[in-house]
Amino acid sequence: MTAQAEIAAGYASESAAIELGAVLVGGTVEPAAHVRIPLAMVNRHGLVAGATGTGKTKTLQLLAEQLSDNGVPVLMADVKGDLSGLSQQGVDSDRTKARAADTGDDWLPASYPVQFLSIGTGGLGVPLRASITSFGPILLSKVLGLNDTQESTLGLIFHWADSRGLPLLDTKDLRSVIQHLTGDEGKADLKGIGGVSSSTAGVILRALANLEAQGGDRFFGEPELDPADLMRQRDGKGVVSLLELAELQGNPALFSTFLMWLLAELFETLPEEGDVEKPKLVFFFDEAHLLFSNASKAFLDQITQTVKLIRSKGIGVFFCTQLPTDIPNDVLSQLGARVQHALRAFTPDDQKALARTVKTYPTTPHYDLEKALTSLGIGEAIITVLSEKGAPTPVAWTRLRAPRSLMDTIGDDAIKQASQASDLHGKYSETVDRESAYEQLMQKVAPPKEERVPDAPPQRQEKEEPGLVEKVLGNSAVKSFLRSAGSALAREITRGLFGTSRKRR
Repeated sequence: MTAQAEIAAGYASESAAIELGAVLVGGTVEPAAHVRIPLAMVNRHGLVAGATGTGKTKTLQLLAEQLSDNGVPVLMADVKGDLSGLSQQGVDSDRTKARAADTGDDWLPASYPVQFLSIGTGGLGVPLRASITSFGPILLSKVLGLNDTQESTLGLIFHWADSRGLPLLDTKDLRSVIQHLTGDEGKADLKGIGGVSSSTAGVILRALANLEAQGGDRFFGEPELDPADLMRQRDGKGVVSLLELAELQGNPALFSTFLMWLLAELFETLPEEGDVEKPKLVFFFDEAHLLFSNASKAFLDQITQTVKLIRSKGIGVFFCTQLPTDIPNDVLSQLGARVQHALRAFTPDDQKALARTVKTYPTTPHYDLEKALTSLGIGEAIITVLSEKGAPTPVAWTRLRAPRSLMDTIGDDAIKQASQASDLHGKYSETVDRESAYEQLMQKVAPPKEERVPDAPPQRQEKEEPGLVEKVLGNSAVKSFLRSAGSALAREITRGLFGTSRKRR
C-alpha cells in the first residue's frame, strides 16, 4: 500500500462528507486519495490557520460551499468583501482545470445563496443589532476593556436595572442608569447591596463614550437579531451569511465579542440535539485572537465551556487565525478538525510557534512536519480531522480543491443591491427606539407638565361614562395587582452564559 493510499484509508467515509482535496506525499499528488471531513463530525469544531497569502480565505470559501451544498447554513466574517463571490458562479480557467485534475474534482461552476449582513448601521449589508440588556455585563466589559473591579460594578448596574424592569436597549440607556446610580437617589436605591463609586462610574462612562465614537452606538439597539434568521435554507442549500464590520473596524473586539454573544444566544435558545448527522449551523470565528487577547481567566473558562457544550445543540465552530498558538490550549483541545496553511519561521518567536504547532498534530512517518509547515504551497494545507468513529485521522499534506463560486469580490454596489433586495431588509433596516431606561428615568426626574394655552378660559368637557373595561382597569385593587405582576415579570430577567439575558421563545 502506498503512503497516499494508507493516509486516504483513514479518511474513508460512507456517509456525507466535506471533500477537501487530495493527498500529497513526496511532491506527488494522488487524485484518488481523498481528504474529507464527515458531516457528523463538523460540530466537533475546527481550526483554519495560516499566514496571510497562503490561501486561507479560499479554504473558507471551499468549506462554506460544501456545507451549503449539504443544506448546512454558514455564518462567516467578510471584512473586505473577499467572500462575496460565493453569490456568483466561478469562472473556468486553466488554473482551475489543473487544480481539478490534481484533486480528482469534477469541477463545475456554481453559485450559493448568500445574505449580506453588517454589525450595526452604516454598512453595506442588512444591519444587525443587540440590546445592551441582552449583551450582558461580562461581554460588554470585554468590549469596553474593563478590569475585574469595573466589571463587577457593571454587573451591579445591570442587576439593578434588571430588578427594576428598566430596559437597557442602547448606550444612552446605560449611561442614564449609571448617572442615576451615582446621584443621591440612586445611592439610596443601592443601599445594602453596595454602590457605584464616582471614579469607577467615570471610567465606565469614558469607555462607553469611546465605544460610541468608534461606531458602537450604531450596533446596540433594536430590532435585535433573531438567531433563527441565520439558520435558513434556500432551494435545499444552506444560506451563507457574510458579516462585515461596517464602521466598526476601529473596534474589532466588538466584532469577535458579538460572535460570542451570538453563540451564547444559540446555546440558550436551541434544544439539546446530541449527536447529529449534520450540524444546524457552522460558525467561522475569524480573527479569533481578538477574542482571547487580554481575556481574564474567568472569561476564557466561559469560552471553553461554551465551545464544549454548543456542539450538543448542533452548532459547529471553526476558529480562524494566523497561528494555532493564538488559541488557548483548553479551547484548542476541543477542535477536532485542523486545516493548517503555511507558517513563517523568520524570527525566534515564529520558530517557537512552529515547534508548538507541530506538537498539536499526531505523529506521522510520512512527513517532517516542521519542514512541511514552512514548505506548503498556496492552496495546500496540513490536515487532520476526526473520523466517523471520532478518532483523529492521519496527518495529510493536502492539495485543496478550487472553490466553484467566484474567487473575487462582486463589488460594493452589488453587495448593497443584494442587501436591499433581501427579505431581512424590511425586518432590520430601520432602528426602533421604544421607551426604555433613558425615557423612564427622565420622566422620573422631570415629569411632563400639562400644557394650556395662556389666558384661554377653561372649557367644560362632558365626562363620558366609563365602560366595563375602563371600570375594571380603574379599580384600585386591579391596578395594584397589575403593578405587582409587572414588577414580578420585570424581575424575571435571568442571565445565562456570559451574563447574557435568557429569552423565552
